[in-house]
Amino acid sequence: MSQTNILLESGTNELEIVEFFIDETDSVHGGTTRRNFYGINVAKVVEIIRLPELTDMPDATNAAVLGAFDLRSEIIPLIDLSSRVGKNRVESEAPKVIVTEFNKISTAFLVSGVTRIHRISWEQVEAPSKQVSSLTANSITGVVKLEGRIVFLLDLEKIVADLNPGMDLAEVPDAALVKKIETQQLKAIIADDSTMIRRMIGQMLEDAGFKVTRTHNGKTAWDKINEWRNQAKDEGKTIDDFIDIVVTDIEMPVMDGHNLTKRIKDDPELRHLPVLLCSSIITDTLYHKGQSVGADDQISKAEINQLAERVFKLIEKSQAARS
Repeated sequence: MSQTNILLESGTNELEIVEFFIDETDSVHGGTTRRNFYGINVAKVVEIIRLPELTDMPDATNAAVLGAFDLRSEIIPLIDLSSRVGKNRVESEAPKVIVTEFNKISTAFLVSGVTRIHRISWEQVEAPSKQVSSLTANSITGVVKLEGRIVFLLDLEKIVADLNPGMDLAEVPDAALVKKIETQQLKAIIADDSTMIRRMIGQMLEDAGFKVTRTHNGKTAWDKINEWRNQAKDEGKTIDDFIDIVVTDIEMPVMDGHNLTKRIKDDPELRHLPVLLCSSIITDTLYHKGQSVGADDQISKAEINQLAERVFKLIEKSQAARS
């Protein structure tokens, strides 16, 4: 599977997902096999392979880590995805391995099988309800109905982070930078559908001195920006009295970050607002997609320690351009 052959036009609010399944024994219905369907953004998929020969990883911290294998001179860990979604996988056919790359890390996931690729709109993806999120340990980022069945989009970033509890991406911001931000009373809005990432980014920016508004996806961020725009008109102010920068994920239900960025940059009243894309799928291959919709900067979540400084530099550049 080659990403370059399936890239979508930027800003159309579309995505392509690889649908896969995990088979389990349904003890409630006499031990029959039950098939559960899940999805992953094609942008995160490097390739799909048969189960390779594995080498045990010494002192693996979790039983879900089955071992590692060599793929073109890169050692990649294999995670049994069924154990991370609470399923007792049974083999009704030869399993498949989905090799992924996000946050500049390669990880492979063992699944029962792969169905097909679907091209859909983010508007078809429903955000999980609070009940669904709580019952699935916040490992679901979206729900979509495809061909009469429910497909859950998994938060693979959280799944990998849960397996690596020692990975702490946050750090104490520079005191001089915090003073500058607090002095200017700078304001940021963030859009991210992952509860974990939204909380982490919001806390990082607040620790750096920003006043932060958190939203769950591009649509709620867009609605909030327009609410501020209307309030500014009513109060004889400008949008800059309410917001200095937009920090947005790319993959989100209803409206993705590329479409949000395009809407902002196509709007004469808003286009001066700097937009920073912060996503696990920002790679050399996909960087041009953010550029094409007018993003002012793009940062991988693997580089999130740079976030506060990069955000402040974008605001400084925007202020200088308008002075």
